[in-house]
Amino acid sequence: MKTLINIIATLILSSGCLSIYAQQMPMYTHYMYNTLVVNPAYAGSRDALTVTGLNRSQWVGFEGAPTTQTLTIHAPLRNEHIGLGLAVVQDKIGPVRTSSVTGTFAYIMKLTPKAKLSLGLSAGINMFQANLNTLLLDQQSDPVFLNNIDGRITPDFGFGAYYAREKFYAGVSVPNLLQNSYSQVNDVNGNTLISREQRHYFFIAGTMLKLSDNLALKPTTLIKVTQGAPIQADLTAMFVIMNKFQLGAMFRSGDAAGGLFGFDITNQFHVGYAYDWSYALSSSKYNSGSHEIMLRYDFLLFDKRQIQNPRYF
Repeated sequence: MKTLINIIATLILSSGCLSIYAQQMPMYTHYMYNTLVVNPAYAGSRDALTVTGLNRSQWVGFEGAPTTQTLTIHAPLRNEHIGLGLAVVQDKIGPVRTSSVTGTFAYIMKLTPKAKLSLGLSAGINMFQANLNTLLLDQQSDPVFLNNIDGRITPDFGFGAYYAREKFYAGVSVPNLLQNSYSQVNDVNGNTLISREQRHYFFIAGTMLKLSDNLALKPTTLIKVTQGAPIQADLTAMFVIMNKFQLGAMFRSGDAAGGLFGFDITNQFHVGYAYDWSYALSSSKYNSGSHEIMLRYDFLLFDKRQIQNPRYF
């Protein structure tokens, strides 16, 4: 319980007057399939109306551990220069719950017959709720945990750029430009603490390397930067077998390592599972790792008989 309270305190008091900072946005092992949550310029990048659902259960067996659900929908318009999308995210850790609904717009430019550059904008709302007085504390009079934050709704905006070829992509983004404040309290020493969102910067990239007729290697990365926290990088390498099966490993700097498995049930329906273990957590011996399930379906648009096949990203 003390470990959970420390984690929550870091999240709540990040970016305060005492220079307490932390990463706040949820992490995803399937970031390469959950791209719209990270970069709004990804909207409409596939030749379909793409629906992706993801559920992450982190530190299973640890009371109050984070759980995250996301649902994204995006598609290009008929003129193929405009992409629209919607992302819904719910993240819960202990008594703290954050929900967001975000709309995305992307303008897609064809640089060459095989290369595109997209610029994206996002706008949405975040709802933050923290039932802090439900926690069992060593000091019940700690003013930081006396007051709840009930359903605080704030706006948010984001920006991103996404470059893609058939077998390569790269992007940069700032999905949360605003740094909204949720509350302000004084601690037992009289210091003012401000609960505020932190701005995050993302870089993503990936490529497909053909090894043989039925085997390819798909390395990808996500790098996350935010003030006052170490730069965190996800490195993933997946073997693609017969354009249907995917099997690989991941490493998250300073945090976790694990594996991924995916299967294309049809050309339109993909299922993925990932497991990672947080080697850096002092509480790692009290949990059985993190599990993630991802489903993605591509609905055909504009009388197309099939999606451009294969579609790597």
